[in-house]
Amino acid sequence: MDDNARLRDDMLTQQLIKRGIRDERVLQAMRVTPRHLFVPVHHRSMAYEDMPLPIGHEQTISQPLMVAMMTEALQLQGHERVLEIGTGSGYQAAILSRLAAVVFSIERIPELAAQARVMFATVRLMNVHVLVGDGSLGLPEHGPYDAIVVTAASPKVPPALVEQLTPAGRLVIPVGERHEQTLVRLTATNNGPQIEPLGGCRFVPLIGQQGWVSGEKS
Repeated sequence: MDDNARLRDDMLTQQLIKRGIRDERVLQAMRVTPRHLFVPVHHRSMAYEDMPLPIGHEQTISQPLMVAMMTEALQLQGHERVLEIGTGSGYQAAILSRLAAVVFSIERIPELAAQARVMFATVRLMNVHVLVGDGSLGLPEHGPYDAIVVTAASPKVPPALVEQLTPAGRLVIPVGERHEQTLVRLTATNNGPQIEPLGGCRFVPLIGQQGWVSGEKS
C-alpha cells in the first residue's frame, strides 16, 4: 500500500466513518479514487485533510466529508443516470462515476472543464461526460436524471433542475445566502417535491440564470 492509499484509509476512518457515513459503496468509491490527482500540485500534501482546497478560478474542491455526505444522500444503486452541476476539478464526478451508470457534468469555466476531461482520461473513467454551460438550467437534452447533485450554492432550488428529475429522482443542493447555506435533498413524488434539510454548509455560488447573477450581492 502506497502513502496515498494509507492516507485515503485514514480519511475514511477518521473523517467519514466516525462522522456518520455508512454507505459501503460510497466508502469504497472514496477509498479507491485518488483525490490527490484532482488537487493542484502545490496543494497535494493536503489532499486528504478535512478541508476544501482551492483549484483556481475562485473555485474549490469540497472537503471529503461533504463529498461523501452529498453522494450518500443521492442513494445511488448503480443503474442511475446522474447530472452534476459544477465539475470543478472533477473529483465529485469521479466518485459518482463509480456508483452510477453514467454521469453528465456541467462546468461554466471552460478551463476547468478541459482539465477535468484530461483527468478523467488519465484515470480511465469512461462514463463521465463534461459539458460547458449554465448549470442552473441543467442539461435537459440528456435527461431525465435519477439523481442530480449541485456543488455550488443557489439562492433557491432551480425549477429547471426539478423538472429534469425522473419520478422519485433525488436532487441534492446547497440553498441559502452566498456565505452560508443549508444542504437539502429534494425528492420528486406524486404529491410534489419533498425537501429534507441535511445540515449547514458553505459553497461557492451557483452562477446562472436560475442561480446567482454574476456580481450579485446576497
